Amino acid sequence: MNQPEYEPRYVEGVAFFNECDFFEAHEAWEDVWTEYQGPSRKFYQGLIQVAVCLHHFGNGNIRGARKLYRSSRAYLEPFRPFHLGVDLEKLFAEFEACCAEIMASTEDYPEIEIVPDLIPEIHLQPPQE
Repeated sequence: MNQPEYEPRYVEGVAFFNECDFFEAHEAWEDVWTEYQGPSRKFYQGLIQVAVCLHHFGNGNIRGARKLYRSSRAYLEPFRPFHLGVDLEKLFAEFEACCAEIMASTEDYPEIEIVPDLIPEIHLQPPQE
């Protein structure tokens, strides 16, 4: 009996994400997204945007981070509470806490630094058949 497995580049993206290498996570997930035409396409797009949001935040591009925060949540919302091994309720809560200061700021170019302890992590659950 074969165990179902996740797409290797998807798993690789999760590993990069959890190492806070958001650019590489985005690259891995974008490879999957580019080739994939199924019902999870917008899910992958949402994850890509979460990674790019955090990449921008870490580099001080707060305006870019804000924009991607909003769009990533819109892409992922229909997949709540759980999709492809990701607890989206947990991810949304951690992502919201991490980005709370940038989303609350009314300045166009605030100087806000990402708090390492608030950066979300993704812990995949085993794939379902």
